[in-house]
Amino acid sequence: MLFILLVFLVMSCSSKGEDFKLEEGTEAYQLAKDLSVTLPSLDPDLNKVLIRTNAFNVTTGEVIQGLQENFGRRILQLKDMEAAQLKDLIEKNALQLAEKNLLLGEAIKAKSSVTVEELSDVLNQQYTRAGSEEKYLEMLEGQGLDIDFVKKNLEEELKIRQFLDKKLDSMTQVTEEKIQQAYNKDKTASVRHILLLTQGKSDPEKVETHKKMEELLARARNREEFAALAKEYSEDPGSKENGGLYEDFDRGKMVKPFEDAAFSVPVGEISDIVETSYGYHILLVVDRKKEMRPLDEVRVELEDNLKQATKAEIFETYFSELKEKSGFEIIPL
Repeated sequence: MLFILLVFLVMSCSSKGEDFKLEEGTEAYQLAKDLSVTLPSLDPDLNKVLIRTNAFNVTTGEVIQGLQENFGRRILQLKDMEAAQLKDLIEKNALQLAEKNLLLGEAIKAKSSVTVEELSDVLNQQYTRAGSEEKYLEMLEGQGLDIDFVKKNLEEELKIRQFLDKKLDSMTQVTEEKIQQAYNKDKTASVRHILLLTQGKSDPEKVETHKKMEELLARARNREEFAALAKEYSEDPGSKENGGLYEDFDRGKMVKPFEDAAFSVPVGEISDIVETSYGYHILLVVDRKKEMRPLDEVRVELEDNLKQATKAEIFETYFSELKEKSGFEIIPL
């Protein structure tokens, strides 16, 4: 399916004025109390609102309850987290939960429904991957997870996906001109790159990392061998030992800022510093190749790819408008 944007925290949307709150004496309440030693704003008695909308709020209590249901026995790992790491986890899951509830509310309004057969098909896929239904249930039990909880997650996910597919399909058109343009574009790229990681770093640390990358960029543009620089300095384990080489990758295989540089910087030249969710990159574009197969042979593939890309663009616009309409407000923890 197109949108893999949900970490499946499941709590039903509470109506405005009925914010979910953890009950004293429950495991989730005690967990929140324990976590509040590290991050005081997680105190379940405070029950801080993290996301506010016109229809519902998302509270710290709701997020912790959802995390406990999703993590099962692994939930105790949260107690070992540092404050910054725990804050990031809670805020990200609050956002994902609110976005899911927003979409689920729209799906329910549109009367999106899931049949028993459709849910069974998805469950059977889970069973097959696990080896059998028995093994799947044993795995859940070992992790302290409940099958009814999983079924509810899957049903709501399917309901949202069906709603989005129906809505976006009606808004998606692919013309012959767009197919021809896609066919004429470079199909693959080969690059060498250097990555300096920024994940988990503070803002001052990121500034220092950027300065280090500026120095490497200057050295690379001053004719130092790029592969040697990548092998010495890159922090990408997937390409470091190969001189930073990623060869003949298709569009859509890399994170967007990286891909944009790989398919736009002239062959033989070095990009400016590119920032992604991983960190700072510089790229040496080694080669690009066109599609070698006849258009008629790849037409269906191109059309499908264009539809998916168009849907993604339409979704971004639709979801932004939906958030604005709902009064979607993020409140820092």
